[in-house]
Amino acid sequence: MPELPEVEAARVLARRVALGRRITRVWCAGDPIVFEARRPTQVRRALLGRRVRGVGRHGKHLWLELDRRPWPCFHFGMAGGFRAPRARGARLVASGKRDTGDAWPPRFAKLRLTFDDGGELVMTDARRLGRIRLRADPRAEPPVSELGFDALLGLPAPARFADLPAPVDEAQARWAVANCALQRRRFGVADLAMLLGAWEDDDVDAVLAAAEQAAGGGPEAAGGGRAAGRAGDDGARAP
Repeated sequence: MPELPEVEAARVLARRVALGRRITRVWCAGDPIVFEARRPTQVRRALLGRRVRGVGRHGKHLWLELDRRPWPCFHFGMAGGFRAPRARGARLVASGKRDTGDAWPPRFAKLRLTFDDGGELVMTDARRLGRIRLRADPRAEPPVSELGFDALLGLPAPARFADLPAPVDEAQARWAVANCALQRRRFGVADLAMLLGAWEDDDVDAVLAAAEQAAGGGPEAAGGGRAAGRAGDDGARAP
């Protein structure tokens, strides 16, 4: 299956072959699955004579930005990809080692675009799980609009752990630490300490303070927890 690196390589290939060039010929396979029930004449009418102004990508979805909308959008499914004569496309491991040679047009072609400089770009799809769609604004329409950030170009800045919303409130966290022995199916040192009365409120405070420090809560909170722990050490404890 084409993953993000292969799809980005396909975007680079399409940009090299098509950018700035006018589409002079469009051939479409009569495949209602790949084209989502659109007739070949509809696709040809939308693309013929248009000039490619850019090549966009979000996630595993690609599109050609033309000088008139709608724009063709591509998803490769499990075995799809772009091919161009005299240009090496990304080859999937799942394709095996069989040499497909220099036959042109390639097998399983679904859309073949010819440009005014004689170059060509073909989308192939042997398993018919890819899709070719027409969209007026790919980023604002499904399926692209339903995706999250792009893992290559739109990765958000990492958040500090302390800035994340707390999954539980303070009372729940205290109860969980104080009763940790009840939440396991084995008997360990913590269980023994609890049974002997050595797991007290000061110990719970120390654990919570250490967790707050690890989460970026600051040394003051952790220092207070350690002080509470030391104060607890001076008190009476069960043998």
